[in-house]
Amino acid sequence: MTSHPYILGIESSCDDTSAAVISGTKILSNVIAGQKIHAEYGGVVPELASRAHQQNIIPVVDTALKRAGIRKEQISAIAYTNGPGLLGSLLVGSSFAKGLALCLNIPLIVVDHLQAHVLANFLDTNEKKNKPEFPFLCLTASGGHTQLMMVHDYFNMEILGKTIDDAAGEAFDKAAKILGLPYPGGPEIDKLARQGNPKRFIFSMAKMKELNFSFSGLKTSFLYFVRDRLKENPNFIEENLNDLAASIQYHIIKSLAEKMEKALKTYKCTNFALSGGVAANSELREKMLELAEKYNVQATIPPIPLTTDNAAMIACCGYFKYLQKEYTTLEVAPYSSPKIFPN
Repeated sequence: MTSHPYILGIESSCDDTSAAVISGTKILSNVIAGQKIHAEYGGVVPELASRAHQQNIIPVVDTALKRAGIRKEQISAIAYTNGPGLLGSLLVGSSFAKGLALCLNIPLIVVDHLQAHVLANFLDTNEKKNKPEFPFLCLTASGGHTQLMMVHDYFNMEILGKTIDDAAGEAFDKAAKILGLPYPGGPEIDKLARQGNPKRFIFSMAKMKELNFSFSGLKTSFLYFVRDRLKENPNFIEENLNDLAASIQYHIIKSLAEKMEKALKTYKCTNFALSGGVAANSELREKMLELAEKYNVQATIPPIPLTTDNAAMIACCGYFKYLQKEYTTLEVAPYSSPKIFPN
């Protein structure tokens, strides 16, 4: 029998209901229930998301426990996403976590979603990979967030730069919507881009000072470019789809890679990591490995299933808090906007 505690993680910040069980940093189960209904609307509808979480939460947690091979009475603590995210969705996960912890009389641990994305790099998986060593740089890029930080330890993360408007993942999704691709658009663009010419079309990019990001202008430039070409040729998107996908992806990834390179030059860290849903993008992963080779540093890139929203990363963050006995009370309320990693 393992000497490590069993941590149940619950994630419900957006449109994925997820539950996971870990022992130490070893993943015993990581169950995710998606919500296909949002594809009809081209984006997440908050009210529909929270209703779907209510339907999914019990079967998802039950499945996670069964796959882990443990009973609920064996859980040492419950960690759940408290924010940032959609409030209605967060309330479903937090209410369930509080009720189950109260029933089992075990500690309850709140987790910041962005912090958990970073700590996903410390989970043990079947893939052989190095874990980052403190301090390290970390680029978090997802549908709702884009930021570059210095990670001094598990709970000391200094934000060096962030987006002043839209996130990188949102830029992918909006570009995909303009091209008539299904939601979520990031993976669709990534697939098409492999067959396209990334230098075919040029779009305007914001020149941000220091290590901040901006994707709003790029989205607008892409929209106007496509709109104007469609006036000249109604079949423009269909005839140039691969090149359009490759070109917009090139610009988004270029912005992310340039900031990471600038950070590597400025802070001279010996290693860096990726996190967040955009870390699943094949071109970004390739660019980050090229940077690691260029500057002779170690790059830690999570397996693709751990880049998107999942409960294993929530449980991992909860595990490190459990070791420090950082528990919470039932009175803690969820929050929608990013904070500077609250305890």
